[in-house]
Amino acid sequence: MNKDSKPAIYVVGHRGAAAVCPENTLQGFRYAIDLGVDYVECDVHLTFDNCLVVMHDANVDRTTNGIGAIRGMTFDTVRALDAGEGEQVPTLDEVLEITRDKVHLLCELKGEDTEQATVETVLAHQMAAQVTFTSFHTERIKRVKKMDDGFQIGAIFRNPQEDDIQLAVDLGASGIGANYKLLCFQMVEQARDAGLDIRAWNPDTLPEQQAMIALGVNGVSTNRPDILMGYLQNEK
Repeated sequence: MNKDSKPAIYVVGHRGAAAVCPENTLQGFRYAIDLGVDYVECDVHLTFDNCLVVMHDANVDRTTNGIGAIRGMTFDTVRALDAGEGEQVPTLDEVLEITRDKVHLLCELKGEDTEQATVETVLAHQMAAQVTFTSFHTERIKRVKKMDDGFQIGAIFRNPQEDDIQLAVDLGASGIGANYKLLCFQMVEQARDAGLDIRAWNPDTLPEQQAMIALGVNGVSTNRPDILMGYLQNEK
């Protein structure tokens, strides 16, 4: 690498590959892994009977053929839904098995009270080293870190400020995720100077992705990992 080159970045398939395949489905995660991404990202919620399922929203309306809040449904009810193209709503167990030894998993604690169940599930699969627990709610990742200081956690901010960077450091986070539209060079530099990995989410066009690379982010999370992977492979 010459002195003018930007550092290599890692690629995150956001909710698998949400703009290509049904989001947060096994199909989407397999697609992203086959592309060669470094990470995939998923979201977890608890059902009425305390089963962990992978879905972004608190209700099933947008991404399935059902209606209602996940927390008010049994696992069997959620499982019977079509999550797109005949895909079922996956469990965290299934996502862990798909990602094992292939990619790192960013697991967002989207639903309330998901911390304990998520940690227990990851430990049951003996995959703590392959998972980073993330959240917009810093108290959730703080609780994860209290369970075991060795767990990897990441804070997510829409528009991080200098105080947020210090907060992430104080929490013991390995990095932060931020809305790509609100990122600037100064914020990237501040995060990296603090020893934090900084990830931009979710630039989905090539010019947007290239702009994030030019800013010097460590990673890019995107709903179109196919575009970014194609570009990076052509640049080698």
